[in-house]
Amino acid sequence: MATHARPGSLPSQSPAGRRVPELDPALVAQWQTGGGELIDLFAQARERLGGVAAFRLGPSPAVPTVLVTDPQAVQHVLALHPGRYVKRSHRARVLIGDGVLAATGEAWQRQRRLLQSQFTGRGMRRYEQRITEAARTTAARWAGYARTGEVFDVGDEMRRFALDTIWRSLTGHRLDPGTERELASVQAVVAALPSLPADGVAAQGAVAAELARIDAVASHAIAAARDGEAGPDGPGLLHVLLEAAGTRPEYTDRLIRDELVTLLVAGATEDDILAGYEVEAGTDVLVCPYLTHRDPGLWEDPGRFDPGRFTTPGRRPAHPGSYLPFGIGPRACLGLQFALRESTVLLEHLLPAHTPRFRSTPAKAAYSITVRPDGPTPATLGP
Repeated sequence: MATHARPGSLPSQSPAGRRVPELDPALVAQWQTGGGELIDLFAQARERLGGVAAFRLGPSPAVPTVLVTDPQAVQHVLALHPGRYVKRSHRARVLIGDGVLAATGEAWQRQRRLLQSQFTGRGMRRYEQRITEAARTTAARWAGYARTGEVFDVGDEMRRFALDTIWRSLTGHRLDPGTERELASVQAVVAALPSLPADGVAAQGAVAAELARIDAVASHAIAAARDGEAGPDGPGLLHVLLEAAGTRPEYTDRLIRDELVTLLVAGATEDDILAGYEVEAGTDVLVCPYLTHRDPGLWEDPGRFDPGRFTTPGRRPAHPGSYLPFGIGPRACLGLQFALRESTVLLEHLLPAHTPRFRSTPAKAAYSITVRPDGPTPATLGP
């Protein structure tokens, strides 16, 4: 999560802070030469300097980037003082345009208010059946794998289920094979994001063919919804966006396309004192939940899969900034309830019947908008 410190003055009630400790430039250069993942640099900064650490990327940046993994500092940035930190241009803007994930200021507030009602309470109930139908479709596919002994990729299956669920919720239609093939371009662009040129025009050109396919699918879905075409489960979220266009001129077809793609993908502004350190206006501040969730000072044996840490009293850190899979504060993920319901319903349909047996598992993770396995996850199913 990247934010930007806004120009202004130090809060008068704050004591004078210290400079944020900065990673040795030689170590940064060594990392750049080695071609490692950015998360490796983050981990090195956290390990050597603690939960608020700085480093400089590029030839000679005037202001360092500040990495925040300390729970109190995380809460300070995201929940307690969101007005001092603004979201800078999102690296996924080449894909999602002005969708709510990348929007800022008043535009973000308007877009979030419209969508928020769709993903809480009564709004979520209208998507329950669609989530269940997508889970049943996945369960039927898995039953076929179990009968035949076919090797399949678990990662691909999870992506297919998630895409089917959100497509049903957006349009009222199940995900058909043709649409699924075209929307593979979304994942292709997401995977390419870390390596795209910094210049927006050059980045657009590098993935122009994929973006054209995404735009074609979005245009077809918008046209169908505008013509009154509803799926078997009735109108979807896309119809809500089109209704908004009737009274809100900012909801052009382009913004509706951006919101549609944002939903398919989903994941400061003044000087400040942060955990006792001075943060200059204009500083990029990176909150990294991945490292906060893997801090051995907060979590016992953090690299081990251990769901019991969330059900046994006293094993989960008490500070709210220690665990933020959906973020915290005003920019917390709109899809929290949707994602939790997706996961619960899918597991209810799959776990009682099947035990996946992996042929191999990736040694590393890949980091983009989401964290995912860095390679195939082939498996067969046992009872």
